[in-house]
Amino acid sequence: MDSINVIKVGGGILEDETSTAALLDRFAALPGRKVLVHGGGRSATRIAAQLGVESRMVEGRRITDEPMLRIVTMVYAGLVNKTAVAALQARGVNALGLCGADMDIIRGHKRPVKDIDYGWVGDIDRVDASMLQKLIDEHVVPVVAPLCHDGKGHMLNTNADTIAREVASALAGSYKVTLTFCFEKPGVLARPDDDNSVIPHINKPLFTQLKAEGIISGGMIPKIDNAFDALDAGVEKVIITRADNLDGSHGTLID
Repeated sequence: MDSINVIKVGGGILEDETSTAALLDRFAALPGRKVLVHGGGRSATRIAAQLGVESRMVEGRRITDEPMLRIVTMVYAGLVNKTAVAALQARGVNALGLCGADMDIIRGHKRPVKDIDYGWVGDIDRVDASMLQKLIDEHVVPVVAPLCHDGKGHMLNTNADTIAREVASALAGSYKVTLTFCFEKPGVLARPDDDNSVIPHINKPLFTQLKAEGIISGGMIPKIDNAFDALDAGVEKVIITRADNLDGSHGTLID
């Protein structure tokens, strides 16, 4: 079975031209099959403010009403995605920008209203791995924006970590998948202000312990939850690391 790298990069890295260039250099240099999944929340917040649209967040998740849906679709599937695709083409990578609606690759449903109405936020129902595989086997590199659709004509704002997990899990039936979550830190840290305190391995019992001790908290919890879900779905390896370590030589291995 062939190997493939699914790399998820946060929008914070893509905000800075220098860090973006360094990331894309390293991504372009990765050998073999690969997929890039990106965020873009900071760009969406900035452009929404320029357009006079208020960004509302609850527990780190964006409330996506109709005006915000238009903005995130424009920013994620347009500005951020196509800028990355053009930059990869300049590096000799035959990239293709996609969101979930393209070729019907990622379909979801509008999140049900419970305590909070998140608006047009989607929970994923399925990823069409066969369509992605056709592209990948033709040496096309998918660059996936964090949007899916409901099959009824509505786009749905979707968490980029979740998109990466679902894409990696769907491809695990055809490839040996390594899923790498890249962000601004060198891994999961035992001490948030000490970049030298990377925890090299985290399994489920240790994760439970670190959460109880408050060492792992906030947005890192759903990221690691996504990592374990991917492993349970057949992904071979999950790494959380900084964008300059795409080869998996450093960072936190989730096992």
